Amino acid sequence: MAFDSRIWALLMLLALDVAILLPPLVSRRATELSAALPAAASQGPRLDGDRLPHITLTQQFVPAQDLEAVLATVSAAITDYDTLHLNVTGPARGQNSAWMAIAPATALVELHRDLMDALRPFERAGGTSQAFVDSDARLADVAWVAGFRESASYAAFRPHVTLGHSSTLPRVEPIAFDASTIAACQLGRFCSCRRVLRQWEL
Repeated sequence: MAFDSRIWALLMLLALDVAILLPPLVSRRATELSAALPAAASQGPRLDGDRLPHITLTQQFVPAQDLEAVLATVSAAITDYDTLHLNVTGPARGQNSAWMAIAPATALVELHRDLMDALRPFERAGGTSQAFVDSDARLADVAWVAGFRESASYAAFRPHVTLGHSSTLPRVEPIAFDASTIAACQLGRFCSCRRVLRQWEL
């Protein structure tokens, strides 16, 4: 008997990233730094127009059928926030990835916490590569999203812009900037922001 597509729609999960999209100047700089990373260390695609430079605020698997409710919840959670005044502090790294480190400004940390709290009711276990754009995520990508709440949020939140893979840190100059665009994105391979589902201006 064929599997009912309506049942599949009810079961399907999406790998969601609520993120800050960078203003053009900082986005271009992140893309340039990503392109300049050593080719020998690269494990995947660099930042480009299809893989958006961003600062992750939340990641989780959510039911596709609840997407409109999820987006409405994000919209409500960010209502009281204004433009964020942020600073790139220099280079940093996580495991084998190179970052632009972002200073944990008070408003940024509070926004992260508010979104994590608000979206908790929608979070689901059991995500697979099918939850990602192109359905080609690595096991490490699935594990990262599944474990984000425990390993990368609240006290463990380290705001950053991932540039790509490198065994050495790139030269990243300090940059002060204002950010006002929040986006809900479906993640792709290497937890890149691939598909913007909706975006808002603070």
